[in-house]
Amino acid sequence: MDEQLDDDRYVVVINSEEQYSVWPSGRELPGGWRDAGKQGSKETCLAHIDEVWTDMRPLTLRLATAGKTDR
Repeated sequence: MDEQLDDDRYVVVINSEEQYSVWPSGRELPGGWRDAGKQGSKETCLAHIDEVWTDMRPLTLRLATAGKTDR
C-alpha cells in the first residue's frame, strides 16, 4: 500500500519494556500493550515514536546496565 494514500488512523502503543509501535485506531490492543497517548496518521505516529523512543534497548536491559534490577 502506498503510504501517501493511507488515510487510516493509528494510536501509538507501548509495552512493559517501553518499546513502541503503532496500532490501528479502534481495534482492541494486543495483550501487554497500552495506549501511549498519541494518535493520528501513521506518519504522525511514527514521527512521535522517533522523537520519544531515543533508547531502543528494552527497559530491563537499560536497568541492568545501570545496575538496577528492580522496577
